[in-house]
Amino acid sequence: MKEKEKVDSTINKEVRVKVSRRIFVGRVYISSSYNNTIITLTDDKGQVLASKSAGAVGFKGTKKSTSFAASRVSETIANVCKKLAMEKIEVFIKGIGAGRESSVRTLVNQGLNVISIKDVTPIPHNGCRPKKVRRV
Repeated sequence: MKEKEKVDSTINKEVRVKVSRRIFVGRVYISSSYNNTIITLTDDKGQVLASKSAGAVGFKGTKKSTSFAASRVSETIANVCKKLAMEKIEVFIKGIGAGRESSVRTLVNQGLNVISIKDVTPIPHNGCRPKKVRRV
């Protein structure tokens, strides 16, 4: 129960924002790996305004890799977008973790106007040998 309270307090906490001008269109980069979900908010030039991860929100260990943790991280980023009065956001998704769809869904449900959703996951042209498949 302590972890839930810590996560809730982190989400409701004020987030420092480094901005001096009004931003109309922002970019949200979602990096979802097997172990964590990192969401970064930038302006149209690419300057980072805010960045959060599941670990920074308050999740520990294997709970960072869940879709619930990703949705909580996207809630904090949505609060920053509302604080900056952003009108529109573009979403760029990278990775194949559990938090891909849930974080985008949470951004839309928070009332943000999503212009586009792009998948920028790097796909190898037969590069490195992949990890062996787990046999359970």
